[in-house]
Amino acid sequence: MHPDYDDAPLLDRLGRPVRDLRISVTDRCNFRCRYCMPREVFGPDFVFLPRDQVLTFEEITRLARIFRDLGARKIRLTGGEPTLRAELPKLVAMLKEIDGLELTLTTNGTLLAHLAERLAAAGLDRVTVSLDSLDDAVFREMNDMDFPVALVLEGIDAAARAGLGPVKVNAVVRRGVNDHTVYDLARRFRGSGHVLRFIEFMDVGTTNGWRLDEVVPTSELARRIHEAFPLEPLEPHYTGEVAQRYRYADGAGEIGFITSVTQPFCAMCTRARLSADGHLYTCLFATQGTDLRGVLRSGASDGELRTSIAAAWRAREDRYSEIRSEGTASLRRIEMSYIGG
Repeated sequence: MHPDYDDAPLLDRLGRPVRDLRISVTDRCNFRCRYCMPREVFGPDFVFLPRDQVLTFEEITRLARIFRDLGARKIRLTGGEPTLRAELPKLVAMLKEIDGLELTLTTNGTLLAHLAERLAAAGLDRVTVSLDSLDDAVFREMNDMDFPVALVLEGIDAAARAGLGPVKVNAVVRRGVNDHTVYDLARRFRGSGHVLRFIEFMDVGTTNGWRLDEVVPTSELARRIHEAFPLEPLEPHYTGEVAQRYRYADGAGEIGFITSVTQPFCAMCTRARLSADGHLYTCLFATQGTDLRGVLRSGASDGELRTSIAAAWRAREDRYSEIRSEGTASLRRIEMSYIGG
């Protein structure tokens, strides 16, 4: 058991508490990023979840409250693209009524310019925006919807004005695709007050064409950034933080690197994931989940829901990234668009 977790009310088989709950509010997205929702799979004929299979705001809020009672301290709304969920600020306001929770959102930023003020007014604390390149041609090719960089930057600015900062900007780096544009990202967000984080290209799901030789290791990325803008390491904000933190030596802010391929952090993972249709997943690379929607809609009490969640977490022994091998490559994993990143 980790010393920092001694007061945790619920631990898995490896002594990890549930601290973070990621809630997918929709399985739909308006991008077709090749590392997440490639068009060849998620095309015009793809069948998304029917509305009656998606958790209602009331169901989400009820589950969130139970997770809080079991130890969760942060909720992150994800998707798909969460801003596509109608009346999302209403859900934020409902979740904000639960004491003791930090409330955050991960988005591609496409609708953020229109929603940032309403989300902030509803009680959202912070926002993370995915932006894989500042090169407009590269970005349009990666999102595969011909969506321009400029509108995502407008969304980031709107979030900052609304008080949802510092904004975290996440960039997935894929060798031969956008790795030549990492300097531009670093230069753009240095001194901005926002925190840029580079993410190693991961083998999430089974449809994104992942290959190990397309992963740009954090050691290489950090070295390349350091050569242009000297870096100094920082301590984690909290136990279980996934990003390796650095500060610019000249005081121009912070940058991070998420190393789930080359330096796995499974041993400190405190994340639970709730899919849009109410399944609990205990790992980003999971192959199956626990149906909480069925329990919810059967008329179960909060105590019965709590028992179901606790049983799933206590049985948890996931550490996919630590044991990644040829043997795991054949597993049919849940797609990232279904349970959030």
